[in-house]
Amino acid sequence: MQLDLNLLTALDALLEEGSVAGAAARLHVTAPAMSRSLGRIRKATGDQILVRTGRSMVPTTRALAIRAEVHTLVQQAHRLLSAQQELDLAALERVFTVRWHDALAAACGTALIAAVHRQAPGVQLRLPAEPGTDTPELRRGEVDLESSAGRPTLPDIRHRLVGRDRLVVAVRPGHPLTEGPPSLDRYTAAEHLTVSRRGSLRDPIDDALTARGLERRVVAAGPTTSFALHLALGTDLVVTLPDAVTRAARDQLGLVTLPLPLQLPDVPLYLLWHRRYDDDRAHTWLRETAFETVQALFAPPAASSALGEGQDHAEPETGRVPTDH
Repeated sequence: MQLDLNLLTALDALLEEGSVAGAAARLHVTAPAMSRSLGRIRKATGDQILVRTGRSMVPTTRALAIRAEVHTLVQQAHRLLSAQQELDLAALERVFTVRWHDALAAACGTALIAAVHRQAPGVQLRLPAEPGTDTPELRRGEVDLESSAGRPTLPDIRHRLVGRDRLVVAVRPGHPLTEGPPSLDRYTAAEHLTVSRRGSLRDPIDDALTARGLERRVVAAGPTTSFALHLALGTDLVVTLPDAVTRAARDQLGLVTLPLPLQLPDVPLYLLWHRRYDDDRAHTWLRETAFETVQALFAPPAASSALGEGQDHAEPETGRVPTDH
């Protein structure tokens, strides 16, 4: 059965005005056009809706019964199809799922939760553990915002570069590497620990060493950055990690930070989301809040008011992946 939903608007006007002429004036149509709409409504509902009593028209019993429901439906349709209203953070009630790398969640999770709760106390955040394998959860809408060291390959996944992080070496106080210049030979001769959710004993550092005809000895793979840092603190294992996202954790544990004696590109940090949220004002607010929270990691310690290193590399958020990406 084909229904003309415009008849709902006409029915709402007829029931509110109680006359064909009044409903026609309200909807800016002619009286004959409204009379034809009333005829179609009568045919669709099997009810007279309005019946003449003297010079006026009165609603039927069924019309009275459905008047409130019809009005509600019309108002809901207008809200559904009209332009988005201004975002009221104080009244916003929503659950967002933010899936970040464990080091990033440890470094910024508290600040993000505090910022979100301060601005929108009705919003709830889920920060699940990052999975061990790639999943389509962004595309399915199960994850709202994700972190990544690489640009997405799928055209419907948006991205925004927050900053670029250099790799550094973390060791316990008194470690043999702290007793002299951290040369490449001394670095490769040490025993190493990788960080891998999948338990991989090899990472891009090993690829770079292999290209130079070198090899390091990796004796263990830790599942999280926190585990790796604690293991480095209690052993002679060396762990190589991004600087900005692990700085607070290293300082808290009292680890010694050394420069990596190997020239490698900085590690980018991206925020990812699905394009379905491009025009979602609440999601846009979440993205901005998360971006500002994470970008603070890249601000020089002595200049907290500046945007810092991340500003030089940040790619503008345009609602779609820039063409040069």
